[in-house]
Amino acid sequence: MAVILIIEDEVELVKVLRSYLEQAGFSVIAAYRGDTGLAAWENRQPDLVILDLNLPGMDGLDVARQIRRKSNTPIIMLTARVEETDQLIGLELGADDYITKPFSPRVVVARARALLRRAESAAAPARLLRVADLEIDLDGHTVRRNGEPLELTPTEFNLLAALAAQPGRAFTRLQLLEASQGTAYEGYERTIDAHIKNLRAKLESDPRNPQYIETVFGVGYRFARQ
Repeated sequence: MAVILIIEDEVELVKVLRSYLEQAGFSVIAAYRGDTGLAAWENRQPDLVILDLNLPGMDGLDVARQIRRKSNTPIIMLTARVEETDQLIGLELGADDYITKPFSPRVVVARARALLRRAESAAAPARLLRVADLEIDLDGHTVRRNGEPLELTPTEFNLLAALAAQPGRAFTRLQLLEASQGTAYEGYERTIDAHIKNLRAKLESDPRNPQYIETVFGVGYRFARQ
């Protein structure tokens, strides 16, 4: 049973989310402050975190930053902020998904299921994709560059796998959004830019002069032919 940590200061909202998530078969723990939520994450190591941005004790962005320094635990951010820049800041810090209030609890359940599916490692023999000096284990969701492991979030992994599978092909942002989040995902196409920025920071020797993931101006991105 997957464990989900909710870090949210609205008590009634936590009750509703807990009810829906438990009915969907998840085990749920909750914290109502940013600092206690971070402590709960460190102690319980949940499979997924649902994190509000506006929290007492510690801001949600700071919580996400601390989690990402140590782990690739999938993160869904919740917020009443509607500006696209707020979403991009959260995504640049490593959040995998972003939901604005008000929302349907069923949407949260669906997004949680999708993220956990992408984060799971399949038990079948590994399918390996080798391109340039990268080895991408499609089943184990691991990436090595020159034999050294790279720590990627599920969204970053899916983006890299989609791009590297077809070097030289230009993908639109919408195509990459669907490849990384699924066709049911609704969000800004520009959120892909934030994920690509994070991926380049981990993948490229000089992210300002990328050798793997190239920008195709007016279109999107492509994996360079090596």
